[in-house]
Amino acid sequence: MKILERLSYAVNRGVEMALFGLGFGMAVIVAVQVFFRYVLNHSIFWSEELARFLLVWLTFLGASVAYYRRGHASIDVIFARLTGPGRKAAALTVHLICLAFFLILVIYGWSFAHFVRLQISPALSLPKWIPHGILPLSGAILALHAVTRLIGELAEKPGDH
Repeated sequence: MKILERLSYAVNRGVEMALFGLGFGMAVIVAVQVFFRYVLNHSIFWSEELARFLLVWLTFLGASVAYYRRGHASIDVIFARLTGPGRKAAALTVHLICLAFFLILVIYGWSFAHFVRLQISPALSLPKWIPHGILPLSGAILALHAVTRLIGELAEKPGDH
């Protein structure tokens, strides 16, 4: 279990660093584009497409960090009233549903990235599997975190909450 927790932690740290780089890069690209368009009256034709791709990657990778940190919004009115076995069963159910969704994201994301692999983006001439590859990648990262949580919940003794 400790190995899986360390792996989940290390992957999350790497994703957090990638998010910083992607976010900083996107901010610079958009700022330069605004300067070129409104000050120099010249548009950088590829900047909007790159910013859009970076935003998609930021969104999916950011979702994995939020899941790792338990930062997603939740309504826990019923869960808070549960005790003992009921709470554990609810937590296991939630983790299993999340894991199922994340695996669907991996499978269908991979399928879609494979489907568009020969298409090229218009401005960047980038193979479209690269921006769409975030679907299976983020799904795999989310699945890792979900499996870690699921195993942690199963290993937890009653009263550890």
